[in-house]
Amino acid sequence: MGNQIETERPLVKMIIVDDEPVICQGLRYTIDWAELGIEVIGEAYDGEEALRLMERERADIVLTDIRMDGMDGLELASQLNQRFPDVRIIIISGYEDFQYARQAMRIGVHDYLLKPVEIDELVKTVARLIEDMRANEGHNGEGLQEIKLWLTNVARNGIAYGREAPSSLRGSQYRVAASRLERFQERYGELAREQLDDLREQWLTGVRQAAEQRPGLRSFSIFDQENLLITLIVADEPLQAAEWERFWKQAALQSRQSPAFYMGVSRLYTDLNETSSRCAEAANLTNYHVVEQEAVLDCHTELKWSEIRRPAELDLAQTVQTLSAALFKQNQEEMRAAVAGLFAFFKEQFYFLHEIASAREEVLTLLRQRLRKSGMTGLDGVITANAVDPSVLNTYDSLEQAVQEDMRKLYELVEQNGGDRSYWIIEKSKRYIEEHFTHELKASEVAAWLKITPSYFSYIFKQSTGKGFTEYVNELKMERAKLLLATTHDKVFEIADQVGYKEYKYFVSVFKSYMGMTPKQYRSMQAGNTETR
Repeated sequence: MGNQIETERPLVKMIIVDDEPVICQGLRYTIDWAELGIEVIGEAYDGEEALRLMERERADIVLTDIRMDGMDGLELASQLNQRFPDVRIIIISGYEDFQYARQAMRIGVHDYLLKPVEIDELVKTVARLIEDMRANEGHNGEGLQEIKLWLTNVARNGIAYGREAPSSLRGSQYRVAASRLERFQERYGELAREQLDDLREQWLTGVRQAAEQRPGLRSFSIFDQENLLITLIVADEPLQAAEWERFWKQAALQSRQSPAFYMGVSRLYTDLNETSSRCAEAANLTNYHVVEQEAVLDCHTELKWSEIRRPAELDLAQTVQTLSAALFKQNQEEMRAAVAGLFAFFKEQFYFLHEIASAREEVLTLLRQRLRKSGMTGLDGVITANAVDPSVLNTYDSLEQAVQEDMRKLYELVEQNGGDRSYWIIEKSKRYIEEHFTHELKASEVAAWLKITPSYFSYIFKQSTGKGFTEYVNELKMERAKLLLATTHDKVFEIADQVGYKEYKYFVSVFKSYMGMTPKQYRSMQAGNTETR
């Protein structure tokens, strides 16, 4: 019967959005979407048309270009995230600037692919989204199952579910407890399916015993995620504040039994229409366990940490630079130390686990872009930016191990593409030169910084750029000098000093050799061109 249900699942609906009809049609008909379980229900040629199509058809996946007239892909993604929060969004872009990828990830985009898109990469990305969607499908049933179905839909879909609570849930007071097993990945990550089912039964029993420790209390639980159990506690008669306090203290003791769990508990409420927001409140409170390490986390926990926790923003550009540098130089020790340093920052700033998971997605997206730019292939399936679940990897250590594993795979990929190693070295050296060329800079200094011999550096630099080191640096100096001559009123000898020439006459000689005229003649020519415009 299980297989029958699987084959009878409805097709996943998808919309393709691009302002070039030929691209829309190419994406629609080049791939056998039906084989993936997808029905392409329409095409749209701008963001506004896509929103109108969504209103009519309600797609599950939107595949969109980023650059379109009118409403572009980023604005479309933002609108979709607000109005259709369950839709999965894939953006295709020609932009390699990490700011675009960063913005896309923060507004709910599930993946960010660079043009030209490889068909295999697109198919794998869509297949991962479908797998994720299947894993989050709801439950069905009758009687007690009716209550669980109602609770499942309220917890996941909120008030939009629109069905009244079953009458059997009526009571005087309600609380929602959201519980998670401690150190899930370390303790239970290797269990077989049958063992996990047994574990869940023990977990349910522990929560039920904690929730129903006195007469007049009833509880109903549903698994919302692999490591998230939502429990609605119904009090048939009102309990005083002191009674609730004793209740939660006893629940904390119960949670220490095997399997150990921790829980976020909502405020008390009396209207079942509030259940959706209380489920969210309770689940969000579990975020504090990584910094608080208490078994029961409530509004007092949140108040305490709201005064303590002021996490600094991660410097994404520097993080990507540091990690990529270790990859470029094939230095495993430096790579591991960079990840360890990153997590030391997260701990020091009291980052929540889901915040770290989001940061990981951004960092991996940018690293993949940098690797693709180098011409490296074989990235698909090596690292998956959206594969980490912070409710499963629910400690700093387990998340750090996951990121170390991400970097190990990237390291091996770069190692396998050994012919490209010189590319990484040269890219690294170019960035160093751009930061230091206005000072006295020698090839031996750059080679020492890269930890390679000067002769090897000079050889691969000439092979890669077609220019010797001195010629390359002088060109950078001359281009900067041209800019300063055209846009400032600084004296020529001042500009010479700014671009790293201590001898004025030598600067003039090099400039004349490079441009065919003196710096003063160049400035006069630029001034004349400006006046005639």
